[in-house]
Amino acid sequence: MSVILAIVIVPLAVADRFGLALSPAQLDWVGARIYQNECASRAECLVHWNEGEAFPSLGIGHFIWYPTGVDEPFVESFPAWVQFALDAVDPVPQWLTELTPMDAPWPNRNQFLAVENDARLATLRDWLVDSQGLQVAFILARAQASLERVIEAAPVEQQARLSGYLAALTATPGGSYALIDYVNFKGEGLAPGEAYQGEGWGVLQVLQQMTWYPEHRALDAFRQAAADVLTRRAANAPRAIERDRWLPGWLNRLETYREPPS
Repeated sequence: MSVILAIVIVPLAVADRFGLALSPAQLDWVGARIYQNECASRAECLVHWNEGEAFPSLGIGHFIWYPTGVDEPFVESFPAWVQFALDAVDPVPQWLTELTPMDAPWPNRNQFLAVENDARLATLRDWLVDSQGLQVAFILARAQASLERVIEAAPVEQQARLSGYLAALTATPGGSYALIDYVNFKGEGLAPGEAYQGEGWGVLQVLQQMTWYPEHRALDAFRQAAADVLTRRAANAPRAIERDRWLPGWLNRLETYREPPS
C-alpha cells in the first residue's frame, strides 16, 4: 500500500510546528495499524454497518456516513473523504458523485444488509480496496489539520502545556500514530454534540487528561489518558452497549499505541 502521496499533500505549516511528517515506510505502518484496528485487515469490512449504530462505516478508517434524517452526535467523515478523493483526481464511483444530497442511500442496517450484493456496494467496496493509500493520506491530513484546531480551542492557560504534549508525541512514530489513529477513531473533541453529560472524548479531552500523568512518557501518558476518557464516555453513555460491548474493544485498541518494532 503506497502512501507517498500523503507526504505531498500534508499542510507544511502544521507539519513544521508539531513534526508530524512521517516517512513513507512509517506511513505504511500507520495505515496498516489503522486498517487492522478498524477492519482486522479484511477487505469485506471496508463496507460495513455495525450492530447498534444508525449509519454505515466505510474504508480503512471506518468513515461515518449518515443516511437522510439521521442526526447523531458524531462528526460525519465519509462525504469529506469523497471530496478529498475528487480533489486528488481519484476515480470515484459515478453513483456517489450523483447523490444529492450526499447521504447514505440505505435508511437502516436491515436494508443495507438486504442489498449486500448490490452492484453499487460492489463498486464501493472495490474503490475502497484500491484507494487505501489515498485513504491514509486523508486520515493523515485530517489529523494534522486537527492539531491546530485542538490547541486553538483549548483554554488559553492550557495551550502551552498541550502544545508541549503534542510536540513530544509527534516526535516519535508511535506518538504520531496514536494521534493520527485517535483523531480518526474518536475525533477532535471540538463538536458541541460530541459529548455525553457535557463530557467529550476527543483528542482535546485526552490531552487535557494527560495532566494527571506527569511522571509518564508522552505516549504512555496519552494511552492512559485516552483509557480514562473512553471509560468516562462509556459510563456516561445512554446505551449499555457502549459499556458492555464497545469499551473493551476500545481499550484493546489503545494498547496498540506503542512505538513500532525497530
